[in-house]
Amino acid sequence: MALAEQVVWRSPAGKVIACVEKNKVLQENLAEIRQVCQDALEDAVLMGCDEQQFRQVLAGLVAQLKNPYPPRE
Repeated sequence: MALAEQVVWRSPAGKVIACVEKNKVLQENLAEIRQVCQDALEDAVLMGCDEQQFRQVLAGLVAQLKNPYPPRE
């Protein structure tokens, strides 16, 4: 996943997340999410769904994700 390899993760304060293990977990999570989304897109298209509608639904799903942790101060 070329794009994910280029991500420089930052804290809410803008500081770079430099921990190797944290970066590894974040990269692995992105790779897994990408593969699940790719598989779901392929299934939807093969079953006759409109690709753009599927992408919109997926974007809406991401937009509705809730952060269960209160902001740190």
